[in-house]
Amino acid sequence: MIVPLAGSWALILGSSSGMGAATAEALAREGVNVLGVHFDTARAAEATDALVDKLRAHGGEIHFVNANAASPSTRADVVAELRERSGGQGARVLLHSLAFGSLVPFIPPPGEAGVSARQLDMTLNVMAHSLVYWTQDLVAADLLRRGGKIFAMTSAGDARVSANYGPVSAAKNALQSHVRQLAVELAPRGIAVNALRAGVTATPSLLRIPEHEALLARARAGNPHGRLTTPEDVAAAVVALSADDSSWLTGNVIGVDGGEALTT
Repeated sequence: MIVPLAGSWALILGSSSGMGAATAEALAREGVNVLGVHFDTARAAEATDALVDKLRAHGGEIHFVNANAASPSTRADVVAELRERSGGQGARVLLHSLAFGSLVPFIPPPGEAGVSARQLDMTLNVMAHSLVYWTQDLVAADLLRRGGKIFAMTSAGDARVSANYGPVSAAKNALQSHVRQLAVELAPRGIAVNALRAGVTATPSLLRIPEHEALLARARAGNPHGRLTTPEDVAAAVVALSADDSSWLTGNVIGVDGGEALTT
């Protein structure tokens, strides 16, 4: 059954740019109130403030928190804020779109350093394990209820090897495993959990990959639609899936790539 989203709440982790920002805007247009968590420097503050103003123009409540989403203290503060601002209603949508990890080879060229234990642990914690911790705390606080939707962003790098992507690839595979486990454990509560595998998208995080130009060119040439995936493509999928009150579509890795994986 399709239900209106207006008046519900979304918690977006990684809300200030890329897919998180696009999803926040798409949901705000539907009348969804948004609590966003982002981790930016002061230099990015002006752009983030402009985004918040843009979202508020749609009429809903919009609140962004600039803090490390992988920190337990941030999680505790934001869960309490969600409870207060939503009047105990909680989140209809949780989007995990954290893209902070190390892009370092496992076996480096002579004279260079390979990935360290600290870098590998940090990448897995931020980009994968934090999904579990956020879900645990939201469920414990009764802020994720029947009809709720959890989305985690993954990528085609889960099964492809490139020189510097090893830590992130490991995190994406762990993330997908967490999605499957959470989907089964939350099914009795009527909460759906899915990973969205976006096509190659020119987000700030992708542009940090050293070989990003080749990735973009290959995807643009091979995508059946003749273009790259955009953050807005992903946001549209989140809105459409969130409006379905059923939890029967759960535990999947859903391609949002215009058919890119079929041809590249």
